[in-house]
Amino acid sequence: MRLFLDTSVLLAAAGSGRGASRFVISEAAAQGWVLISADYCEEEARRNLPKVGASAEATWRKIVSPALEFTAVRLALDKPLVFPKAKDRPVVISALAARCEWLLTLDETDFHGNLGREIYGMGIATPGQFLIEQRQLGRI
Repeated sequence: MRLFLDTSVLLAAAGSGRGASRFVISEAAAQGWVLISADYCEEEARRNLPKVGASAEATWRKIVSPALEFTAVRLALDKPLVFPKAKDRPVVISALAARCEWLLTLDETDFHGNLGREIYGMGIATPGQFLIEQRQLGRI
């Protein structure tokens, strides 16, 4: 299963060892999940790591970054996309272009509030919501 991780998830995983974001990254290989993010998200995360905590940069280098495949940001889509948040459009388009089954984000207001729980067959959830659904389906 291909999971696209938004910047908010990357930062949460680097900043906390006990949250769902870190669990998704730590368990990806065992679960057969392919973790993808855009170079746009990588740059944004690296820029904001100092705000997350003293150990976030070391955690990024040791755990977060090596677990991910970073793809070039996509800005065009062959389908209509009505999404008012210009800064988040590249995230949605990149996730769709990478053929991800899920877009994981902690930004519920912008993503869920504007797009709902799915767009063109790609689920949108927080890491916690994703894990609960996977557990309910008996996948983890």
